[in-house]
Parts: sequence; structure tokens; C-alpha cells
Amino acid sequence: MGIPEFTTFCIYLFGMLAIGLVFYRVTKNLPDYILGGRRLGGTVAALSAGASDMSGWLLLGLPGAIYSSGMNQVWIAVGLTFGAFLNWQFVAARLRNYTEMTNNSITLPDYLENRFQDQSKVLRVTSAAVILLFFTFYTSSGLVSGAILFEKSFGLDYSTALVIGCIVIVSYTFLGGFLAVSWTDFFQGTLMFLALIVVPLVALSEIGGWGSALSKISGMNFEYVRIYSEMSILTVISLMAWGLGYFGQPHILARFMAVKSHREIPKARLVGMSWMVISLYGAIFTGFIGIAYYGDHPLDNPETVFIGLSQVLFNPWVSGCLIAAILSAIMSTVDSQILVCSSAVTEDFYRGIFRKDSSQRELVWIGRFSVIIIAIVALTIARNPESRVLELVAYAWAGFGAAFGPVIILSLFWKRMTRNGALGGIITGAVTVVIWKQLQGGLFDIYEILPGFILCLLGIVVISLVDKPPSSAIINKFESVT
Repeated sequence: MGIPEFTTFCIYLFGMLAIGLVFYRVTKNLPDYILGGRRLGGTVAALSAGASDMSGWLLLGLPGAIYSSGMNQVWIAVGLTFGAFLNWQFVAARLRNYTEMTNNSITLPDYLENRFQDQSKVLRVTSAAVILLFFTFYTSSGLVSGAILFEKSFGLDYSTALVIGCIVIVSYTFLGGFLAVSWTDFFQGTLMFLALIVVPLVALSEIGGWGSALSKISGMNFEYVRIYSEMSILTVISLMAWGLGYFGQPHILARFMAVKSHREIPKARLVGMSWMVISLYGAIFTGFIGIAYYGDHPLDNPETVFIGLSQVLFNPWVSGCLIAAILSAIMSTVDSQILVCSSAVTEDFYRGIFRKDSSQRELVWIGRFSVIIIAIVALTIARNPESRVLELVAYAWAGFGAAFGPVIILSLFWKRMTRNGALGGIITGAVTVVIWKQLQGGLFDIYEILPGFILCLLGIVVISLVDKPPSSAIINKFESVT
């Protein structure tokens, strides 16, 4: 990386740290640190949710999948688009209102405990443990992305790149909490959006237009241009099942909870879905056009196709901005994930079980130190340089989607649901994903989120129906919200 790229890169990093310092000064208590005091506007919430959702997967994993396999991977994007829209349409506003009306719940486990008036703490502890389990893998995927970026751009070895990326990401999260994370995600989402428009368009122009690209790719391997190539019904269903994950992702649901009013949701939905569709298909065409650009000289690591095109097609100053966009994608997810884990440790374990009378200042600092500890654990998992971003993301995404998706949906729309139903669903979904992931062949080739989601849903319904009905207080609260 030359001086112009390095300079641009450093300006970007210092800008993110400056945002962290600004919000360090306005973060006074735990609700501020974890949920920003429910002060997010619709546009910031939308771009923050999108950026924290997509991560390095959008600029590394998805283009890499298209580059190595062709257009048959677009089914992931189709499933994600439908899932995200349904999440904004049906879950966002109701979850925003319900969490506020159930004792101002600021975390997902906090909401579930208050929703079902669980005095035993079992539901809170179980859901927090599942969050910590799967987010360690999800956070690791972001650190792997960061290491790939620093390794490719600066020529560092993988381990050194991994540590540097981790330090950069953790710094402003430690300082500014949720508001710093959300506003950095807003700017990072904007940068990602622009990069995913510019890179495929310039690459397409460089190889002579769409017709030339299509002709070249078809000549190399016609299967690259077929969306049904080597696709069975089960494979298509598996890829589209990614969309089920949206209903259970804690870092996305936190944005819904933090919006200042449910009246902001329609605007946020429009902004968020527009950003998502354009960004997804920009990533798809980056990988696809990369097939034609690199031709008979394939990349060693398919997930570096966006980095490679950014470096060879643009002058160093622009290239620096584009590489910063990749770091944006990585940081915008890792910071959100670490913060959700920190909130689980602080609110759901430390205050919820051990020190109920903790001061707000104490809780904020417990949250900050939790950020560091969680980052170290994720760093340890990510030390394998052979890790693949898409594989790590897929496992964590399935875990959250299966364990929490049906629980969140039914808790918002079915008043007969019980505490034991929610608990059974979370355990069933999480265990199914873990076990299914270890099995191979035939039916077990289906993406683990689908069986996990279905069994979680069935578990909730069956257990709730055989369980004692909810109390009148729970029913009355449900009806007052709906």
C-alpha cells in the first residue's frame, strides 16, 4: 500500500475513533451505553442495521462465493431480501413498543424475562448464554475479514494483521457504546454503499461492457452464468433459508429497540431496504465481473476479489477509500456484536444475577471491560488463517435465527405463548443447529437454520399448549401493546 492509500486509510480510522470520543462524553448510564437511550432516528437506525447486518461478508464473503461458484449463489441474496423486508414490516415497530412497555427492556434476554414475567432468571440466563456462544463465532468472522484486509493491503502476516484489526475495532466500541457504534455504522454503511456501486461499474467498463463480460465468462465456463447450475431444490431452499435468520439476530433487533419512535419505522424500512438491495447486487456483480477480469489467472483466495479490483482499477487515493469501505463493513458488524455480548454479560449476568444494586457508572465500566474480554475470546477463535468468512457467518447466523427467530415472532403475535415454550424453543433451536452442523449427506446438507427454525417453532407451540396458560397480567400486557 502506497502513501496515498495509507493516508486515506488512517484518516478514516481516526474519524471513527473521534466518533467514539464524542459519544464517550454523552454516555452516562447503562441504557445509554447499550441502547443509546432509544434516541435513534429512522435513517441512522436503517443504515446502522444494514451495515451491522452485512459485515465483511458483503464485501468479501459474497463476492468470493460468486467469483468461485458463479451466479448460482444469488439465492442467498434473494432469501436475505425477503427476510429483511418481513422483519422491518412485522417485527420492528411491535418489538420497539413491547420492549419499552415491558419495564423498558434494553437487551433481548431482558425483554424475554419481562415479557413472560420470569422470576427464576432461567430464561434470561439461557438466552444470554446462547448469545455469547454464537456471537463468539460471528465476531471471529469479522476479525478474520479484518486480518485478510490488513494482510492483503499492508503485506502483514496473518497473526499481526488479526491483532491490529481487533485493536482498531474495539477502541471506539469501548469508548462510545451504542451511539458510537450506530453513528459509525451510519457512515460506514454509506461508504460501503458507494463502493459497491463504483467498483463493479468501473470493472465492467474496463473489460468492455456487459456483453463482453458475459461472453468471456460464458466462454470460460457456461455454468457460471446459470442461476440453477448444480442446484437442486434442497440447495435453493437452503440458500434462501438465510432470510429466516433476520428474525433472531440480536444486533439487528437492537436497532429496532433503539429507534426513538415506532413512527420512524416506515422511513427506516424504505431507507434500509433500498440500501440493502443495491448493496447486495453490487456485491454479486463485483464477484461475477471479477471472473471475467481475472480470467485464466484466478486469485488464490476468492474472498479477496473486491480488494484486488479496488487496488488495480483505481488511483491510490480512491483505492484507499475503497479499502476503507471494506474495513467499514467489517467494523460495522464486529462492533455491534461485541456490544451485544457486552450487554449480555453486564445486564443479564452481572446485574441480573450477581449485583442487582450496581450503580450506573459501575455497569458502564463493566460493559466496557466486557468488550475487551469478548474481543480476546473471538481473537483466539479467529487465529486459524484458513478460516473462511462465509462459513463462520453461516454457522452463527443459523444459530441466532433458529434459537431466537420463532421466539421473537411468537412472543410478539401469540398471547398463548408461555415462558416454558420460549425456553424450550431457544434450547431446541440452538441444539439443532449445533448437531445438524456436524452431520453430512442427504437431508443433512440442508442449511442448519431451516431444521432449527422449524423445530424451534414446533417446540414453542407444543410446550406452550400443554403448559399452564399465561397469567392474566401477561395477557393484559400483551393486549395493551398490540
